[in-house]
Amino acid sequence: MVLEGKKKSLLQACFRSVFLLPPNPDMQDLDTTLYFKTLDTMDTMLWTLVRSSPASGFRELQRILQMLLTFVNCQSAAACERAVGRIGRLSDLLASCSSVKVRSTFVGDDDSRACQTEIRIPILGQLLGRLILCHTCTNWEISWGALDALHHLFRFILRQKRTTLPEDNREHPRHQREWEAENTSWLSSPSTSNIAMAFGKYLQPSEKTDVVLVAIEAMRDSSVYDKEEASSILDVAVREPASWLTEVPGIVRCIYENMECIRTASARQSLDSLLLLMTDQCPREVVRSLLKLSPSCDSAALAMWDVMLSQPHTLKKVLRELLSQLQDQRLRRVFSSSTEDGCIHHLSLLASSDIKSEEFASLYKVQRYLRRPSVVLLSLVLRGLITLSQTPETARKMLVLLPDIMESQQNANTDNKVKALLVFRNVMGHLKREEASLTALQLVEKLPPLFDEESSQLRELSICLFKDMIQMVVGSNKQQMKENVRKSLLPLFFRMSDQMESVAKASQEALVVAAKLLRWKQLKRLSQTQQTYRIGECLLVQDRSRVEDYLSQSLPYLKDAQVPLREAAVRFIGLAARHRRDQSEEKLSELCGALQVLEKDAELSVSSLAAQTMLILRSPREQPTLGWALWALCCWPCKARQK
Repeated sequence: MVLEGKKKSLLQACFRSVFLLPPNPDMQDLDTTLYFKTLDTMDTMLWTLVRSSPASGFRELQRILQMLLTFVNCQSAAACERAVGRIGRLSDLLASCSSVKVRSTFVGDDDSRACQTEIRIPILGQLLGRLILCHTCTNWEISWGALDALHHLFRFILRQKRTTLPEDNREHPRHQREWEAENTSWLSSPSTSNIAMAFGKYLQPSEKTDVVLVAIEAMRDSSVYDKEEASSILDVAVREPASWLTEVPGIVRCIYENMECIRTASARQSLDSLLLLMTDQCPREVVRSLLKLSPSCDSAALAMWDVMLSQPHTLKKVLRELLSQLQDQRLRRVFSSSTEDGCIHHLSLLASSDIKSEEFASLYKVQRYLRRPSVVLLSLVLRGLITLSQTPETARKMLVLLPDIMESQQNANTDNKVKALLVFRNVMGHLKREEASLTALQLVEKLPPLFDEESSQLRELSICLFKDMIQMVVGSNKQQMKENVRKSLLPLFFRMSDQMESVAKASQEALVVAAKLLRWKQLKRLSQTQQTYRIGECLLVQDRSRVEDYLSQSLPYLKDAQVPLREAAVRFIGLAARHRRDQSEEKLSELCGALQVLEKDAELSVSSLAAQTMLILRSPREQPTLGWALWALCCWPCKARQK
């Protein structure tokens, strides 16, 4: 073959040496002239390579196109432009020949009956996918070059279709007129969707699959292509799944290989929609493909299971298929342990509307699979529970699971903590106050450590849930709830200064609800009006017995990553130090030692505030103006921000 061995290497070297030249504007006048002559010579060479070998010309064309595609996907816009241009010339050659000539030129068959057989290009789907995406490029030379190539390929495809329709067929003229009209319709409005739909009418299922795979790969964060345009191709496939999504295992593999590299919100949404649709229509193929790809459920597979279990209709189908796998493969676990397989059984039971709450509770208490689950198992189960807990009937059945879910959160990762809070929110929201009171009391004890998590989503969720739980206690549980709430007042006060607006708002609302429970009218009013510079003083005056506890709670906030929280902690420590009962030098030194670290804080406002606070604290208490000075020092930054 022409491209075997050294000749193939020479052609690759030829492409690299020309395509990787500097962009046209960077060339001198003489270089530009030589450059265009070189491209013309390359085109002539490629035509000659294809047409000079009747027996293998078509295979040579495919190999050349495959080599050119590697440059289309290149980060260099100049290289992409040049490769697209060569593809356009070869596509023109392909479309310009008559059907018989194409057959004889590329396949070496002079039999006139050959015109009745379509010529397939195995990489046609890949080629079209790349060209459709290139057409949306901001570089007009790439865009127009891609559109030109697409036009020629569409001509070629229509010509091939006409060869399969007998000329004496009554429908032949009508089809020909329709094809000619269609050939120009998408050119008048060459959007990504229109082009994909126009070609989709004539492509084989395998070719459509290749277009979909190209679109999925194009949504990777590192891709040079427009993510929105790649999503548009998937939208076309989702609208016509019967013809576009026939090769499920291949598409599942592509999603699995690219899932973790696609983080753009719109792209992930399109990918999730595609996966959900395939799961809904072909659950067995999707489940078996994913189990085969990752039986141990790595992070990419976990993300896919998460999507598949996120909707009620797909969740039930997935669980049904997983149960089927357990029954068909009794000697081999679906996941990695009997505990995980057992959870699948229990989730399936929970998804069934037939089982009653008491029956489910009895079955769960036998083995309690959620007491010490693996990270993967916990993630999958929690995702399923989030989906199932959206309905009141199923949510009530989950009450038996909540204590073990609470216990499982001690060493859980951020993602699982967020999921657990969503389960609690859903379940508790469907219960009557009498049913939820005791659980609400237990939950309130577990939530405060989450107020200071790095994840803003986790902070907001935990604070909102804390507020909701305060309002759910009744009867004798109220007194214990009040004590738990008192312990959380200061963290909520500090979080009112959170840089994330939603967290600050949630903290304010929680503090208002807490003040209402405690019947502290001044705290409620100050929280409602967001007078943060007075709330600290209010806490100290309202509950003097907790001053030492407040000081201990404040110290960790001196190391908080957020500047406003470090400032709030310094101001509060300055205020609380004047209210403490223990006025010993030892205690004062301990507080000043904690503040002294902040004198080297990178933020000037923090370091200055810490230094001035220490100066005031070390001053003699007899001076009558010190109380006012300290209050003014601690309050002016807040007042300034409010203005």
